[in-house]
Amino acid sequence: MIGTGLRAVYGFLVIYGGLLVFGLECLIWSGVAALLRPLLSKDRGRIVGRSVTCYGFRLYLWAISLTGAFRFDLHALDALRDAGPLIIAPNHPSLLDAVMVLSRLPAACVMKAELIDNPIYGASARLADYIRNDDFIGGVTQAVQTLKAGSQLLLFPEGTRTTRAPLNHLKGGAVLVSKRSGVPIQTVLIETTSPFLSKGWPLERIPPLPVCYRVRLGRRFMPRENLGEAIAELEAYLESELARGSDIGAAGEVPAHGSSPG
Repeated sequence: MIGTGLRAVYGFLVIYGGLLVFGLECLIWSGVAALLRPLLSKDRGRIVGRSVTCYGFRLYLWAISLTGAFRFDLHALDALRDAGPLIIAPNHPSLLDAVMVLSRLPAACVMKAELIDNPIYGASARLADYIRNDDFIGGVTQAVQTLKAGSQLLLFPEGTRTTRAPLNHLKGGAVLVSKRSGVPIQTVLIETTSPFLSKGWPLERIPPLPVCYRVRLGRRFMPRENLGEAIAELEAYLESELARGSDIGAAGEVPAHGSSPG
């Protein structure tokens, strides 16, 4: 009984302490980014903003993995770093998904507009030239320009966190951007042992620990003219892959070095 109580207290401290550290890290960097933005050219600011975000997220994931409460295997993403322009299209089971992907890839990102307007994240997101999702035509145009300039783009094809296991019906943004830019869609499969921070997860609820995450690369889809067929093919593939389940569920183990900042 005492052991169970201590584990619950430890889980509470780790999760909420981690979220507090993450919020403070983002707030401090956003303040610095606000000062840097008028001093740097747009191109230089974009490089600095995305690089600092990448290493900051990697440091955060490494720190929480040291507690033993979280385990990450994200090394599959490293193969994409020098792969040239790609639309990185993961499934979206939790709030940590963008953090995990951006901790390995200094990519552009399509973000919720309220996050870009948020004082904790906004200035750093604007410095990194992330793309708002509330202006569909403008967002698509900016995404195409970003890819043609040589950047990679993180875009969740579900549009929001998954609410219908294993995958929501896909939106058309990723395939439209692919068609207009001529850049392929690289699917990414995020597997986890827990619904922690999924849509509707109450923050006061402590999940069984450790919570494990693994990322693996999926199929790469070339641009298609027929958007309806492209969306259907992409959705069928992701749904099929995710429905197979993950072998991390039983053992709850992934390599301990998965989120190392090195």
